[in-house]
Amino acid sequence: MDDMLKEFVVEALDLATNVEEHLLSLERNPGDMNTLNAVFRSFHTIKGGAGFMNLSAMVSACHLTENLFDALRTGQVPVTPEAIEAALEASGFVADQLTALNNGTEPDSLSTMPKSLEKMLTDAIEMKGASKKAPAAAKPKAEAAPKPVEKKVEAVSKVSNGELDWEAYFRAVTPPGTLPEAAETVAEAEEVEDKAGTQKEEHEAVKSSLSNAEIKQNAPAKEESIRIDAVKLNVLLEVAGESVQAANQAAVLLEKLSQFKFDGQAAPLMSALTETLTRASRYSTELQRATLATRMQPVGRLFQKFPRLVRELARDLGKEVDLNIAGAETEVDRVVVDSLYDPLVHMLRNALDHGIETSEERINANKSPRSTISLKAWQEASSVMIEVTDDGKGMDAQRLRDKAISKGLINAHDARTDDEAFQLVFLPGFSTKEVASSVSGRGVGMDVVKTAVERHRGAIRIASQLGTGTTFLIRLPIELSIVPTMLVRTDGASLALPMATVQRVVELPETFESVGGQPVLRDLGRPLPVKSLGKILGYTPASERVGIVIAAPSPYILSVDAVDGTADLVIKPLTCISTPGITGTARSAEGELVLVISLSFLIDGCKTRERITA
Repeated sequence: MDDMLKEFVVEALDLATNVEEHLLSLERNPGDMNTLNAVFRSFHTIKGGAGFMNLSAMVSACHLTENLFDALRTGQVPVTPEAIEAALEASGFVADQLTALNNGTEPDSLSTMPKSLEKMLTDAIEMKGASKKAPAAAKPKAEAAPKPVEKKVEAVSKVSNGELDWEAYFRAVTPPGTLPEAAETVAEAEEVEDKAGTQKEEHEAVKSSLSNAEIKQNAPAKEESIRIDAVKLNVLLEVAGESVQAANQAAVLLEKLSQFKFDGQAAPLMSALTETLTRASRYSTELQRATLATRMQPVGRLFQKFPRLVRELARDLGKEVDLNIAGAETEVDRVVVDSLYDPLVHMLRNALDHGIETSEERINANKSPRSTISLKAWQEASSVMIEVTDDGKGMDAQRLRDKAISKGLINAHDARTDDEAFQLVFLPGFSTKEVASSVSGRGVGMDVVKTAVERHRGAIRIASQLGTGTTFLIRLPIELSIVPTMLVRTDGASLALPMATVQRVVELPETFESVGGQPVLRDLGRPLPVKSLGKILGYTPASERVGIVIAAPSPYILSVDAVDGTADLVIKPLTCISTPGITGTARSAEGELVLVISLSFLIDGCKTRERITA
C-alpha cells in the first residue's frame, strides 16, 4: 500500500468509527442537527478521498448515504429507524473496506457494493414504507427545501466577461448551512444573479468569511501533529529505556568511586563527573517519559467501537440492552489498547449470551425489562482498571464446579471457594452451554481473554452474585516496558515484584501459628497465610525473615530473604521459554539480572495448578 493510500485509510477509519458513534447518538436524539451535519460531512470527506483513490464501491456507498443525510437534514425525509439502520449498514460496509485495505488487500480486489445495501439506502431516501405514515404537512416543507448542490455547480459554469464566478464556486464547495445565506432557495439564488448590487454584497460577505481571523488561527492546526510508524516509536522507547538503565548503572559506579579519596587535580574532575552524570541521568529520564507519552492513547478509542456491536448482537438475541461507557479519557499504552479489542468483544458477547436474561425472564424476576452493561475504565496507581459489569442473572459457582468436573478439567477437591469456581471459566474448553451457537459455547472465548491479559502482564478477576449480575475486572500496567517494582532476594537470586500488588513489608517471627497445616501470621488483626516465594519458585530459601503483604482477592504474606529496595525496571519479555510465575527479565542498576514475577501469578495466590486434560 502506497503512502497516499495508507494515509487515506488511517484518516478514513477514524471518521468511520466516529460515524457509528454519531449514528447511535442520532438514534436516541433524531432532532440533533449538529449530529446530522457531522455524519453528512464524514461521508462527504470519505467519498472525496475514495474517489481520488479510485475506490468505486466505497464512493457509491458514501454517495448514496450522503444523499440520504442531505435529505434528512433539509427535512425532505424524516429521521426514522429505517434510515438509521441503512446508514449503519453503509458505515459498516465502508469500515470493512477500509479494514481490508489496512490489512493489505489490493484496491482492485475489494468487494462491490451489495445490492441489498443499495436497496436499503434507496428505500430510505424515497421513504418507501414510511412515506404513508409521514404527516401531510411534510410535503410542502420538502418542496420548499433547497435542492442538492447540483444547481449551485451549474452557476459555477457561468462565466461573466470571460471570468469565472468565484463566489458561486466558493458556495458550490461549501457545505450547506455554513454561510448565513446558504439557507436560501434555488429560486432566490437565481433572482440574486440578476441583481448586481446584491451580488456585490454577497461577494464582500464571502471575502469577509475567508479573511476571518478565527479561520486563519485554526488553519494550521492540522500541521501540529504528524503520524509516526509504531515500529519507530518502539525503537525509540527501547533506546530511551536503555539510556536510563545505563545512567542508573553509572550512578551506582560513581557512588562506589566516591568512597575513595581524590586529591589534587582528581578532586575537581570527580566533581565535574558527578555533575555531568546527574544531568545526563535527568535528561535520559525526561527522554524516557516523553517517549512513553507518545505511546499513550485514551481507551475511548477502543470503547467507541462497542455500542454498535452490543446493539446488533442484542437485536440478534432478542434482548433489550443499554451499554453505558465511563472513563473513556483514561490513557494507556497503545499496545494495550490495540490488544484489548478481542478480549473485550468476548466478554461482551458472553455477558449478552450468558449473563443477560430475556425481557420476559427479567420481568418475572422483578427486574426492568431493559438490561444494562457497563464498560468503565480508571487509573489506579501505576495500573489501569477496566471493568465490565452486567445486571443479569449472575454465575452459579456450584454449577461451574460440576461442569468442570464432568469435563475432566479439575478434580473434585479443586475450586472449593466461589472465587476459585468463577476462575474456572478461563480454562480452555470450558463452557456451560450444551450446544454451541454463533455467539458462544465452544469454550475458547474466556481462555483467549485471560491469555491476552496475562500477555501484557495483567490480571483478571470475577465477582458475581446470583440474581444480581457479574463483574469482570481487568488490571493492566499503564506502561508496558517500564514497571515500578520491589526488588527482593531469595536463595541469592534477585527477583522483582510489581508494586501494584505490594501493600507493605513486615518482619516475620521465627515461629508461626498454624491453621490446617498452613503457617499464619496476624496482620492488622486479620490472620493471613504465609507463603515462601523461594519454595514456590523452586529455590532453597535460607532464612526468610521478611514478609511482603500482597494485595489480592485473598490477601496473603510472601516470605523472602531480604528486600533490596524499589526500582523502575525496563522489562524484557521471555520469548524462548515459559516459566510459571515469571513474566520477564530486567537489569538492576548494578547490572545484575533480575527475574520479574507475574502480576496475575501474585494475584492468584502463587498457585501452580496442573490442569487435567480430558
